[in-house]
Amino acid sequence: MARIAVIGGSGYAGRHIVAEAVNRGHSVLSIARRIPSERQPGAVYIEGSLTDVPGLLAQLEGVDVVVSAVAPRGDMEGLVRPNIAALVSVLPEGVRIGVIGGAGGSLVAEGGQRLVDLPTFSADYRPEALEALGVLEDLQALSADTVDWFYIHPAGGFGAWNPGERTGDYRKGGDVVVTDAEGESFISGPDLAVAVVDEIEHPQHPRSRFTVGY
Repeated sequence: MARIAVIGGSGYAGRHIVAEAVNRGHSVLSIARRIPSERQPGAVYIEGSLTDVPGLLAQLEGVDVVVSAVAPRGDMEGLVRPNIAALVSVLPEGVRIGVIGGAGGSLVAEGGQRLVDLPTFSADYRPEALEALGVLEDLQALSADTVDWFYIHPAGGFGAWNPGERTGDYRKGGDVVVTDAEGESFISGPDLAVAVVDEIEHPQHPRSRFTVGY
């Protein structure tokens, strides 16, 4: 079993990842700026922030995998990209990092446009999507002999406003956003967590990104 740290573990994506990992028998550390009142039995909760990389590093001792589920929105806008880069630069050898991105960086088709570049993409979410893409670009620029990483683009309909249930099933789409037969793009919070923990347990995407949905 792995020792997994989830930064942003009290947020929508983070808390589902914490729950899924604990339920599979992993040792899980949930790191957030505020410890939630509702906690997953079996997880360890500590206060910490992505903006305090030295403090985070001290808390991550002995961890095998770090997952960042911090979205670059609100008071974190503009802070996620530089701090993930700073964290990656000091991670101990052998520690893998996973990043939960957004749907905006997914392609509409192989070799096609990114969702964020479509005229239909909401301007309100564009800064967040572009910063998340910047995180991916930083990871892709790393040399192959440095930290291992993976980056997940959830489906377009992913979010606390559209929670769904755990089915234990999902599809991957490579660089392309995953849609169903009706063209809808969705994945529940619990099933995104299934995809994340599957990748931790059975790495299929070393130093690469992938999309998930139904």
